[in-house]
Amino acid sequence: MTEARLSLGAWGEEQAAAYLLRQGLKILAYNFTTPVGEIDIIARSRRELIFVEVKTRRSQAYGAPCEAVGPRKQRQILRTAQWYLAESKSSLQPRFDVIGVMPDASGGARIEHIQAAFGLGGV
Repeated sequence: MTEARLSLGAWGEEQAAAYLLRQGLKILAYNFTTPVGEIDIIARSRRELIFVEVKTRRSQAYGAPCEAVGPRKQRQILRTAQWYLAESKSSLQPRFDVIGVMPDASGGARIEHIQAAFGLGGV
């Protein structure tokens, strides 16, 4: 992966984290990595443990950012989340979200947040 793409991805994750904080969520982990995969952001609300995949794009030339989270990536996220849940012993209800980030004309970010984008039964 090129340095420019890594930089864009890091920027997108920062934008997504700031957005989640503004929504009142608490960030528990960034880039949680296991032998089976990685989850960009793990957050919590009062009742839910939220596993967030962040996709950042410069444009929609190849589709919206959220469209890039297909069945294979969803399975990887689910396996990684199971790892986290086994370690954390959390009693919160898990939820799997996708956040798409694109730069806007003013230098900020345009955020698309799909809550409960997928789950155990959908993959």
